[in-house]
Amino acid sequence: MTYKTPINKNNIDLFYASDAAVFAEKYIEYLSSVLASIDTNEISAFISTLLDARSRGATIFFAGNGGSAATASHFVNDLSIGTNDYDQPFRVVSLTDNVPTVTALSNDFGYEEIFIRQLRIYSKEGDVLVGISASGNSLNLVKAFEYAKLSGIKTVAITAFNGGQLKSMANEGIHVPTMQEEYGPAEDSHMVLDHLVVSYLMRYIKDMGSK
Repeated sequence: MTYKTPINKNNIDLFYASDAAVFAEKYIEYLSSVLASIDTNEISAFISTLLDARSRGATIFFAGNGGSAATASHFVNDLSIGTNDYDQPFRVVSLTDNVPTVTALSNDFGYEEIFIRQLRIYSKEGDVLVGISASGNSLNLVKAFEYAKLSGIKTVAITAFNGGQLKSMANEGIHVPTMQEEYGPAEDSHMVLDHLVVSYLMRYIKDMGSK
């Protein structure tokens, strides 16, 4: 299906139907088209970045807001525990998970400071920062990426919509091509990327260990 979006509407508005079964069919169809449009070379490059960080013992930081915060936490869970590797693990941290820290920083310095101030404490040169954002314009992530650039930290932007500022700032990234405000398909796709990447890494590590 070819989707053409009228001004001030996105594709979900366009195919909305009061019949829930029809809407579900159209949503799944559209999500499939979005997933099929992702550049798999970008996924491969991200996997290489993760494996490189693992080989060096570098820390991989994940960060996001709202639904993307949940995706950041899910990525960390799957990479650190789901890969089932304890001899040479992925050292991953979600900057969204310590609620007292996040709320203290937000209260004392402003919400835009919640990631950069954690990076100033925990990160070192050679680490990796993965920012997950549908819009790519979250100020706290933009500031964290600016800090990373100055500190020798590699940045990866996982974005949607038009990619926003993070897409142009990042060293590399995975872009999910959706229209503006299509948060559902954007965040669905980001979670698929999590499971795709970790499913590959689980098997890759096992395969390499058997040789």
